[in-house]
Amino acid sequence: MTLDREQVLRSAAALLTHRSTATMDEVAKAAGIGRATLHRHFAGRDALVRALEDLGIREFEAALDAAVLDEGTAEEGLRRLVAAVEPGAGLLSFLVTENQLFEGDQVNDGWNRLDARVSAFFRRGQERGEFRIDLTPAWLTEALYGLIGTGAWAVQVGRVAGQDFQYMIVELLLGGARRSVEK
Repeated sequence: MTLDREQVLRSAAALLTHRSTATMDEVAKAAGIGRATLHRHFAGRDALVRALEDLGIREFEAALDAAVLDEGTAEEGLRRLVAAVEPGAGLLSFLVTENQLFEGDQVNDGWNRLDARVSAFFRRGQERGEFRIDLTPAWLTEALYGLIGTGAWAVQVGRVAGQDFQYMIVELLLGGARRSVEK
């Protein structure tokens, strides 16, 4: 029987997005394989997390491609992006909490590619007068990541209905938390 590495990664992602402290034994069990088999493919938790990082980056890049951010208004692009990211939001939420991915000289260049694409999207929206210019594209990018991660967590633990994920993220990012007062 051939081990489907992608399926093992998806099983690990599903488990770790719900229980980030799961052991390698628990990951192996969730994937339906033995611990020794898991270790033959991933030398330890660090190697598994790095493989999950690659998967998460690929999925986010695919979501960016699917969102076709250059078409339509910036708001429409943002809505398409959040919709495209939603299936992998839990994995992204897990990855951004893994400090090992962002320390030292071993930072994956994929994060820089993602940041550049999302920041460029926000910059274009600002240049077209669709996004506020008092917040930098880098900050808007980080805010989007934060909202996606916390939105995924809130849905996962039942604090927010899954059907509200996209709406809440887009509306909060676009409108901010300030209530406008009619004059």
